[in-house]
Amino acid sequence: MNLCLPRRRLLLALGALSPLARAQPAGLIEAARAEGRIASVGMPDDWANWRATWADLQRLYGLAHVDTDMSSAEQIAKMEAERANASVDIGDVGFEFGAIAKARGLTRAYKPSTWAEVPDWAKDADGHWALAYTGTIAFAVNKRLLKDVPRSWKALFAAQPRTMIGAVGRAAQANAAVLAAAHALGGGETQLQPALQAFSRLAKARKLLTTDPSPALMERGEAEVFLLWDFNALGYRDKLPNAADYEVLIPSDGSITSGYTTLLNVHSRRPNAGNLAREYIFSDAGQINLARGNARPIRVERLNLPEEVKRKLLPSAQYQAARALKPQLWTEEVKKLPRAWQREVLG
Repeated sequence: MNLCLPRRRLLLALGALSPLARAQPAGLIEAARAEGRIASVGMPDDWANWRATWADLQRLYGLAHVDTDMSSAEQIAKMEAERANASVDIGDVGFEFGAIAKARGLTRAYKPSTWAEVPDWAKDADGHWALAYTGTIAFAVNKRLLKDVPRSWKALFAAQPRTMIGAVGRAAQANAAVLAAAHALGGGETQLQPALQAFSRLAKARKLLTTDPSPALMERGEAEVFLLWDFNALGYRDKLPNAADYEVLIPSDGSITSGYTTLLNVHSRRPNAGNLAREYIFSDAGQINLARGNARPIRVERLNLPEEVKRKLLPSAQYQAARALKPQLWTEEVKKLPRAWQREVLG
């Protein structure tokens, strides 16, 4: 390459080598390069293989990256508190939180070039949010500590093993675990009582742990059953020196499939870097990165996944009793969950 080219032509030439070059609005790559960095919340390296995406954005476009891990609710609260003093460019929140953030005026609309391939149910019509990947609530069971593996919610609640669910009311993963249990026990988005009662019995038996699950906690066997998105359960297990202790499964009597959406902070000081990051996340390369992290990309039907990536996912047959989240109902109902959980389960 001729390094004597004028700067603008050189940057465009470098951009032409990237997976996004032909898809970008004019000048986006150059504008993002000029901003030089991106700050995220809730997008740590070990979650859905974000590590690979941040590395690609650094290598291809020169974007330095920093993340602060936060729950969905904490991300929105931070953006709202900082407003014009924004330190955050992009976040990644659970399905139900996308509409909440938009309603509070915290998001900026941007539709990536693959927008037409994102199902309508998984995106905001105006481009304020869109699921990049889906997750289904799974059990990660420590077979060394629990000889009879529960393969359903009914079996789990009957056996009452030490169960880690996480921060219900603050984290989309924990919220979805409550809804998945409700679905299996005859309830749903507007009828969480069956699940609240079942978790209350676990809590009274001192078998319910509300710490957010992590690989370190799994390695130490802090619980016998961890309630996690399938991609987290599989990804965490893969990192463990005692990975053989764990079986990951979708409960046979029901689960919930939801997903995560990026939020572009309307007050961001680096809007082009945020737009470019979303563009890359929805590109083939970005979607395959997510699949390598055991997450199911939203454009999975359009992707040619490598065989070794396909093998990282659970068999499709395990998902037969799972159903998609109903966000039009859940967005309102989930607002009531923190108080109900505190009153009926922890109180």
